[in-house]
Amino acid sequence: MSASLALQKAIRTRLVGTPAVVALVPASSILDRNARPAPDPSIILGEDQELDADRIARDVVRIYSTLHVWKKEQGLVGVKAIAGAVRSALQNGRLEMDAGFHCGDCVVTSTRFLRDPDGETAHGVLTVEALVREAQS
Repeated sequence: MSASLALQKAIRTRLVGTPAVVALVPASSILDRNARPAPDPSIILGEDQELDADRIARDVVRIYSTLHVWKKEQGLVGVKAIAGAVRSALQNGRLEMDAGFHCGDCVVTSTRFLRDPDGETAHGVLTVEALVREAQS
């Protein structure tokens, strides 16, 4: 398993286990999906970038993960509330990961709010940065 997949699973586990998040987005609508329209409301686990963070041992990866928040609404209030709940859920910096991986830090580093061209949908884009150590084999 890649470090980014292990992180994605850990992020989803944290989000579906956080009452403040599932009060706004059903757990069944927090998913990895490549289709539109997204469920309303939803958190789509998106794209990742893995960068080598330890040049010597090569066992630490810095991962940038993108989460997309979607909600049918005229304004941005709902997606901002969901993004705030996600940020709070991830703010402690640590995630439980599958065997073979350890999350040293995890934080939402940026959030953007957009109006979809359809005129009916609000969109939030969160970037999550994490440091993940892979177990030595």
